[in-house]
Amino acid sequence: MIQQKTFDQVFKIMEKSFPTTEFRTYSAQKKLLTNPYYRLLTERNDNNEVIAFLCSWEFKFFRYIENIAVSSTIRGRGVGNKLMRRYIDQSKLPIILEVEPPETELQQKRVRFYERLGFHLNSHHHIQPPLREGNPILHLNIMSHPELLTDSQYEKIRYTLFQEVYDFKC
Repeated sequence: MIQQKTFDQVFKIMEKSFPTTEFRTYSAQKKLLTNPYYRLLTERNDNNEVIAFLCSWEFKFFRYIENIAVSSTIRGRGVGNKLMRRYIDQSKLPIILEVEPPETELQQKRVRFYERLGFHLNSHHHIQPPLREGNPILHLNIMSHPELLTDSQYEKIRYTLFQEVYDFKC
């Protein structure tokens, strides 16, 4: 079980790394820790403080990375790359993640980061239902590792994400 201190450190990095539309409230995020599909991987510094984390969901046919973030004080030093490679190396299943459409320079940089790790940008139109009440849906792209998804693979993944991750009945 994740300790309260660890969760608080993860949530603090989450708050500084993402707009509120891209993560749940504190209590909703904490509740995920009891979900049997949900996993939280952390990277720590020499003082045993969380400096990066990766939140994922592990299903029968694929793994889904919901969030990955590195503390703003050490971004750009390879910690995120190290965490992603560790996660990829532990997986025998396809890995899925969502990214914003690569329209801005920062969004393109994120896509290139994942492409260097072996992910592929899929062309499927994808939305993320609101993670907080009152927020809009997000229009996103799916990236997959190690290959592009077929239409039928994408539909199965989308269905699972909507049912299990977003608790959104479609």
